[in-house]
Amino acid sequence: MYIYEHTNWPQFTWISERLSTHLAQIRYKQGKLLGKMETLGFSMREEAVLETLTLDVLKSSEIEGEMLDAAQVRSSIAKHLGIHLAGVAVVDRNVEGVVEMMLDATQQYEQPLTAERLFSWQSALFPAGRSGLSKITTGAWRTGESEPMQVVSGAIGKETIHFQAPDANKVPVEMDAFLTWFNHKQNIDPVLKSAIPHLWFVTIHPFEDGNGRIARAIADMQLARADETAQRFYSMSSQIRLERTLYYNMLENTQKSDLES
Repeated sequence: MYIYEHTNWPQFTWISERLSTHLAQIRYKQGKLLGKMETLGFSMREEAVLETLTLDVLKSSEIEGEMLDAAQVRSSIAKHLGIHLAGVAVVDRNVEGVVEMMLDATQQYEQPLTAERLFSWQSALFPAGRSGLSKITTGAWRTGESEPMQVVSGAIGKETIHFQAPDANKVPVEMDAFLTWFNHKQNIDPVLKSAIPHLWFVTIHPFEDGNGRIARAIADMQLARADETAQRFYSMSSQIRLERTLYYNMLENTQKSDLES
């Protein structure tokens, strides 16, 4: 039984006492980091933001097994942020698309998250409308033509199904509920609010491909809201990349559990 099959989906619950100490430590470290960065000069902060965003784009793609050219990513981010670099690299369209998505999420973090915005992110990830050799639907929710939407590993004939997403005909209603919740102010810690939509989004799995990277962009968007700044000085995706196996195991176990964290 998957998490979305429970009658109280998507009413997530948690025991605040178990999380309060961890959240307090996170908020303390965030404040300490932002305070230190404020003491640096503009050029050093600018360089730190460039390095952090470059790392975030590279590692989020690595989690999905896609290796991007670091020089291209750095060059693209610098161009979008108006940062001068010597020896600017020629940037591939697929790199440009990943960068555009991440910058829209983190630099425009105060803007509402909408279906159209998500469509543009997913289209940017797949500018040719293909994932590898396969043609996929872009700029729209997945359709029943690709059912069932499963996360599978293993050789052909020996596949292991780790997760099966809700039916495609349920995606529009599920995403309406998701977007309404995300855009509404919640009386919960803003860091905790970055974790909930991450799990919620990948569980709905609304697109044919790109769900993981978009889920992490949404989490980064909420972390920017938590910090109340578009300047990024830490990379969530870098840590997830270091613990990728644990990350995927946690997702799978949670999606096969109940709604209490």
